[in-house]
Amino acid sequence: MARTTFTQCLPILGTEAEVASVPMDIVVDGSVIVEIRSSGETPPEGKVVDARNRLAVPGFINGHHHSHESFHKGRYDNIPLELWMNYVRPTDPISLTPRQVYLRTLIGAIEALHTGTTTLIDDLNVSPVLIPEQVEAAFQAYDDVGIRAFVGLSLYDRPFFRALPFVEEEFPTDLLRDLEARKGTPPEELLDFCRDLARHRHPSRNRVGYMVSPSAPQRCSSAFLAQTRELADTHDLPVNIHVHETRLQAVTAQLMYGRTMIAQLAETEFLKPKTSLIHAVWLTPSDIDRLAASGATVQHNPTSNLKLGSGLLPMRALLDAGVNVSLGSDGCASTETVSMLRAVSLAALVHKLRGDTYDDWIDARDAWLAATRGGATAIGRGHDLGRIAPGCTADLAFYRLDSIPFTPNNDALRQLVYCETGANLDMVVVEGSCVMEHGRLTMVDEDALLVELAETHRELEPLIAASERRTNMILPAYRRIYERCRTENIPQDTLPAKLPD
Repeated sequence: MARTTFTQCLPILGTEAEVASVPMDIVVDGSVIVEIRSSGETPPEGKVVDARNRLAVPGFINGHHHSHESFHKGRYDNIPLELWMNYVRPTDPISLTPRQVYLRTLIGAIEALHTGTTTLIDDLNVSPVLIPEQVEAAFQAYDDVGIRAFVGLSLYDRPFFRALPFVEEEFPTDLLRDLEARKGTPPEELLDFCRDLARHRHPSRNRVGYMVSPSAPQRCSSAFLAQTRELADTHDLPVNIHVHETRLQAVTAQLMYGRTMIAQLAETEFLKPKTSLIHAVWLTPSDIDRLAASGATVQHNPTSNLKLGSGLLPMRALLDAGVNVSLGSDGCASTETVSMLRAVSLAALVHKLRGDTYDDWIDARDAWLAATRGGATAIGRGHDLGRIAPGCTADLAFYRLDSIPFTPNNDALRQLVYCETGANLDMVVVEGSCVMEHGRLTMVDEDALLVELAETHRELEPLIAASERRTNMILPAYRRIYERCRTENIPQDTLPAKLPD
């Protein structure tokens, strides 16, 4: 295989993310880093890429994204999760062509690459009716742009409104009748489709691969959730599932199971390595102990948790207990951005609000490791992703050091976390291939795509607005449930996730 040498860079090296003190050469053979050595020590091998005055870092692993939200960017503010999600998962979905799904997927993928992400995990909504051509369009978009992606189809067999408490009391009878009458793809048919994806799009053999994504425990019957676990175990696939994102969900767990969802998942042996609990904001000390014992990951999304007012997970308590923590952006209808630079900066900042024991605050290195090494561990790739070391896959991002964020350069890692926006990202490498050079994507015509995206949005915007008007009609019932749950009890030892009013 062809060799490439990236010369004269300053890499962030190893499991503890230490910045090299002298310029280094990174030698890549095909898709694998084979050597890291002091510049000038040995003549460069193969293709030579001048990376002088560049900070070389492992690409971010964005642990959570929803590409189906991309056309809703910027439409919502000051609305909590349970009300907001009705807009991005409407009961009457907008009909899209495969090309529109392809373009929608590229919105996040392009921004991800421009902000240093090389691996993106997409939890794609295909309800209520599975259209295989749309799923293939999403996979094709990631294939074409050059990013590594794990694509999961959001799996559940309970309608979203049935995952709430007090539905029979708060939903008008005619509304319930209307919602119950809506039919979608049978759950077993959806699982069969996913089994086929597991065989033909396995991530061990494909840069863009499938993963298992049951939506949430409260949206799945026990039998269906067990089937998703079996699917993952049979094919050795990573899993992600939304758990305890909001206080309302903590209330739901008590009313539905009589215990936390973490306790429920532990009891049913769902918690395992390569299983990520997305959000996990409202946790008890016992929940944290169960997570540590299981080897599961907590997937932290500080941007969306702040935007939707969901709360702040106990990151230090999780790390101290030995729980792996990864970072993600979440979908851009709740955050407006897929930028992991934003997520890593927020993670290093917002946790300083938790307590006055400042030695325990989350710092830049903690956040960085969660966004790289933690993300790799979450998907079972800790051996070859998330760090720069011989034997690792060459997923790299190079930032210009001759720029304002790094001038003066006192601590390159801290300045990358707290200062950089992506404006000084010069080159991105995925599996040894340059997918961005001199700040421009190499595998797609970005300018032409942006023009087509703008035109597509102009065509879809009236349909999105009409969908929002229909959604507004069901929100009063959701608001009543939301208000009731604010005063319902949750376990007294739940760690605080929000500041008091």
